[in-house]
Formats: sequence, C-alpha cells, structure tokens
Amino acid sequence: MDKPTFPQVIGVASGKGGAGKTTIAINMAVALALRGHKVMLLDADLGMANAQIALGAHAPFNISHVLAGEKSLEEVLVTTKQGIRLVPGASGLRDIAALDEQQIANMVRAFDALQEPVDYLIVDVAAGIAPAVLSFMAACQRRFVVVCDQPSSIADAYGLIKVMATEQLLDEIYLIPNMVGNANEGRQLHRRLNDVCNRFLGISVKFLQSIEADELVLQSLRKYQSVLEFAPGSAAARDFRALADAIDHLHPVDGASGRMQFFADRMLRASSVR
Repeated sequence: MDKPTFPQVIGVASGKGGAGKTTIAINMAVALALRGHKVMLLDADLGMANAQIALGAHAPFNISHVLAGEKSLEEVLVTTKQGIRLVPGASGLRDIAALDEQQIANMVRAFDALQEPVDYLIVDVAAGIAPAVLSFMAACQRRFVVVCDQPSSIADAYGLIKVMATEQLLDEIYLIPNMVGNANEGRQLHRRLNDVCNRFLGISVKFLQSIEADELVLQSLRKYQSVLEFAPGSAAARDFRALADAIDHLHPVDGASGRMQFFADRMLRASSVR
C-alpha cells in the first residue's frame, strides 16, 4: 500500500479502563511499523505512562515537560526498540481532566513544529468521557473505540460514542472488539452495539478487525514487548497484523475539518498541492 501523503491520525479510546486500550494502541503501532511505515505514538493517557513501560523504552522527559513549557516536543521524543517515535506519558501526572483547552491546543499545535516524516500518529487517550479526552479525539481524523464483550464495557463504550455524537464527532468512528473468543464473536459484538447506535443515536460505527483473547498478550506485557515481537505466531499477533492491513487500506482522510487538528500545517500543504 502506498504511504499516506500526510500523517493519518488515529485516536484510541475506551469508555472505561480495563478494555485493553493501550495494548491495542501499542500493538497497532508496532504492526504498522512492521509494514514499513513511520509511526509516532502519543501517550496522552496522562498519569499512567503505560506505553513507554510496555515498549521497554527509557524516557528522561515526557509530555508533562512539554505542557509546562520546559521542553519542546522534539526534545521529549524517544525512539523505541521497535522503531516507534514515542511521546511518553508522565506517570503520576495530574489527571487528564485537569487540562484546560489552551493546554490541549498547545499540545496539538506542537506537532506542527516537527519536521520528520510521519505516516501514522496513534494517540492513546485516557479512558472515559472527560472534556480533555473529547478534545484529543476531535483533533484526530479517525476514532477507534475499544470494547470488550462485557455489559459494563459495552455500556461505557456506548456512552463514549453517544458523547462523541453530541460533540459532533460523527465521522470515522470504528469499534475494535478486544479479547473476544473468535472473529465471529467480534463481528457479533460490533453488530449489537452498532444496532443500538443506529436506533438511538442515528449513527453507525464501523468495523475493521477484532482481537482474539490470547494469554500471550499478557505475557508479552510482562516482558516489556509487543505481542508481535514476543509471539509473532499467536492469534493476537495475527489479528494485529490484520488490523494494520485494514488500516493501510482505508482511504486517507482529508484533514481539513475546521477543527484543531494534529499536523494541521502538513494537511493544509498537502491539500494545496492537489
């Protein structure tokens, strides 16, 4: 597949913790990198810093230094052993809900100063429906909602989708069923939730790929690796490769939405030369 002409930005969220959102973001980033793409991962799940731990990366600085104006975005970026350019989160930082709109805008605009090539930016945001979560998701071109086949996870995923609908983030919402028994169960979970969204919200959520439950995912996290490195022959690794392939075949989103967006300058330049 041809590389995108400007960065494609994917926000990864979940209605509540425990759905495997960060695991999805990390392994999706690695799977895209293995396909030859230049991938950047923003750990915007402030207060947890899970991404750098899971990828075994050492990060002397993090997103909190950018928010405080002490470091530039370029100065906090690290390259992981998987070849991903990581903007690390900050363990113990105040909750993401404490960020105001100006701080979020400064963070998003900081990406305009980066000169390096980027094919995909994966934004791992906090779970829940805090205003800051919605602001980060609005700054992305596509929104992935991670859900498990459990009543509380389904209800919270629906709640997140409902709030995004209220905030007019109606386009490019994808459901990623995680830890399902098999591919058919993943499609059934999407169908059930999509039916509810159609009936009560008047919108549809799209489907790309589900991720099968696999104990090797947990083992890989304990080894500070992606499951694609730790167990490339596993069911989960197969599904993450299929997810990356599906993402690669999506039509690039034109970033000119009128909202604050990551890499807005690059998108405008790309649009002007068409």
